[in-house]
Amino acid sequence: MERYKNLSGDSNVVAYEIEQGSITVQFGDGSVYLYTTQSTSAANIAEMQRLANVGHGLNSFIGRVVKKGYARKIR
Repeated sequence: MERYKNLSGDSNVVAYEIEQGSITVQFGDGSVYLYTTQSTSAANIAEMQRLANVGHGLNSFIGRVVKKGYARKIR
């Protein structure tokens, strides 16, 4: 997984991994969630991938838009 840049300094996202049609996100409590185009929309995955690469706004976007739209909790 790649370390999240956390440009705001207050994100709960620690790391992420981008794959075709999905993103895996690790949060500060150690939990890891897989989000896919099937569990949320392709547009949401694209935006999550963009925000992850930028290092700003991913946690907020998940909380506001994606919410519980994950495919599975890995850990």
